[in-house]
Amino acid sequence: MVNILAIVGRPNVGKSTLFNRLTGQRQAIVEETSGVTRDRHYGKTDWNGKEFSVIDTGGYVVGSDDIFEEEIRKQVDLAVDEADVILLVVDARHGLSGLDEDVANVLRRSGKKVFVAVNKIDSTKNIHDVGEFYQMGLEHLYPISAINGSGTGELLDAIVGEFEMSGSDIDDDLPKFALVGRPNVGKSSMINALIGVDRNIVTDIPGTTRDSINTKYKSFGFEFYLVDTAGLRKKSKVYENIEFYSVMRSIRAIENSDVCLLMIDATQGFEAQDINILHLIEKNRKSVIFVVNKWDLIEKESNTHKDFEQKIRNRTAPFTDYDIVFTSVTNKQRIYKALEVANEAFQNKKRRIATSNLNEVLLPIIENNPPPMVKGKLVKIKYITQLPTKFPAFAFYCNMPQYVKEPYQRFLENKIRSLYNFRGIPMELYFRKK
Repeated sequence: MVNILAIVGRPNVGKSTLFNRLTGQRQAIVEETSGVTRDRHYGKTDWNGKEFSVIDTGGYVVGSDDIFEEEIRKQVDLAVDEADVILLVVDARHGLSGLDEDVANVLRRSGKKVFVAVNKIDSTKNIHDVGEFYQMGLEHLYPISAINGSGTGELLDAIVGEFEMSGSDIDDDLPKFALVGRPNVGKSSMINALIGVDRNIVTDIPGTTRDSINTKYKSFGFEFYLVDTAGLRKKSKVYENIEFYSVMRSIRAIENSDVCLLMIDATQGFEAQDINILHLIEKNRKSVIFVVNKWDLIEKESNTHKDFEQKIRNRTAPFTDYDIVFTSVTNKQRIYKALEVANEAFQNKKRRIATSNLNEVLLPIIENNPPPMVKGKLVKIKYITQLPTKFPAFAFYCNMPQYVKEPYQRFLENKIRSLYNFRGIPMELYFRKK
């Protein structure tokens, strides 16, 4: 189980600066889409041996300043729904604002664990500025400086103390399949079609939050956990930012899975939000298969199937080594085929290639197709081994690893994929000094 920390607060209090400090990176892994004016920020970090995800919800605020208040209230509601711990960031220099108090009122009633980072306490001279924020009625206040990092250690100690370690009641030998995708693509229908076969074959095990259930499925020769965050309850509020909501729920499902079934609505095509979710899957190094649902609603011609498939692969390039299954969940067409392919992707992820085999097969190929010379220098790859990671990763030992450029790295990855079956899994190649 991976816990989620959501950072909330009004604009310009330092949420993104704090996010960058916690995750040690300055990038969003979910791409910009039209209509979204700010980067979405999602990253992973660890503290005292506990890994957790951090979401800077400010990255999801859209629109002009006059609608900021409404958007901030939405992101707070969503953080309350989806996060394990919430971090409210306030600005000590600006002082307590009405919007800070509004957010605090929502958080107090949520029942979630809330910490307050009183930011921009850059020296002991303004430490007393923390005092006025106790008016918000939240007890866990921590003076910090997101710029220089002071105070963040004590804050993180308190945050990870609230996180639970992975549950021991889940059988780790069984694969965990997550159904992810945009709203209304058929995730809930797929779940109902699967577990509705025979109610006796499922056992509910409490998952990571009140919303997330790992359901054990055993039938038709399959046995796995279904990581279900898709449609366990109806939202009482329907005004939320749907993109933010689907990404946040996807993060939860993806992180707690082995294989992701990325569901696409055939009637709408492969959209930007589908690519966003695929990038989350790639970032987390999870196996993936594509499930194109509602295929029964599409008018078919001789090449409709191949054309649709090619459009998807064109948009996900250079990663194209995955299976695509065309289904109709309402007619139960090919839903078990999807499970079969997902199980194959799970097995592929566990594949180990002997070092002797790798060197025997790949080194002659590399010798015949060496890396391009850089600055008149010849790059020589001498040794290859698969790393003991949970996803396919290979180390290439060479004399000048810095000169192995991306096109050649892709050439090597494609060779590995053509020789060994790693279909459906993002792969990582590392080049090291011999």
